[in-house]
Amino acid sequence: MLDVVGVGTNSVDEVLQLPIETGAVPTGGKVRVKDRQFLCGGQTATVTAACAALGLRSGYLGVFGADDHGRLIRNALKSAGVDVRESIDCNAPNRGAVILVDPQGSRTVLWHRSDRLKLPFEKLRPSALQASVVHIDDDDPEIALHAATVARACGAVITSDLEHVSDQVEQLIASVTFPIFEQSLPGRLTGECDPERSLRKLRRLHDGILVMTRAEQGSVALDGDTFHVAPAFKVKVVDGTGAGDVFRAGFIYGLLKKKSVPDLLRFANAAAALSCTTLGAMPSVPTLAEVQKLLASQT
Repeated sequence: MLDVVGVGTNSVDEVLQLPIETGAVPTGGKVRVKDRQFLCGGQTATVTAACAALGLRSGYLGVFGADDHGRLIRNALKSAGVDVRESIDCNAPNRGAVILVDPQGSRTVLWHRSDRLKLPFEKLRPSALQASVVHIDDDDPEIALHAATVARACGAVITSDLEHVSDQVEQLIASVTFPIFEQSLPGRLTGECDPERSLRKLRRLHDGILVMTRAEQGSVALDGDTFHVAPAFKVKVVDGTGAGDVFRAGFIYGLLKKKSVPDLLRFANAAAALSCTTLGAMPSVPTLAEVQKLLASQT
């Protein structure tokens, strides 16, 4: 049995490094990019690659396009040590994005996906989700909800990447074991700007640990009535793409190693920080040794 199976998104990203901040690009103007690369990523694909880099037995269940980019991301995952045998190919272009990265490492993501890149419900059978942890993203909320339901019935722990307001978002929060929110989603759902107050309002949907990533501010978690704050690690940021995904991989590693909530957040923050020091999502995933070195250096 695998340690973790990810169900969700993969992507091949066209990463454009800009010589100026994105907001400084004049309307109707032109800017020559410093560099242009096609790099592999996508929320769940990056999580599974990062889990493999941390030494976990990792699998990916998703849909690849029947084009060069689909073959590129499939082979990249296989090369990273991720089991992709349960994934399928679809006669459509692979999901992709254009990512604008400014000199401070801030990014703007413009993504695209064919409606044909849908994972059939029948692929989410119990035998395909045999893992200690099943990770989902909410790119396709109906698929995510079905995967969470099947995985929970199999006894798996379910981690998540929750970013979008949808008709299924409250069901998703209630269905996963560990809701891990993108930093703006709790506020959009509750009307509360304060992270602690927003998570406490979401307690009505889930009585377990609620987690929120906060970019350069680190992460927070509500565990019972205790609110944990974990500051970010100080690194030179090249590109923040994939940092949230690597955080979730670090979180999964911490869960499987039975770390306490403070230690778990700190480990995940360290992994996320290291991912910001390299361009791209999957190319930036750190090894376990690299994470441990950063933790030791900033104890």
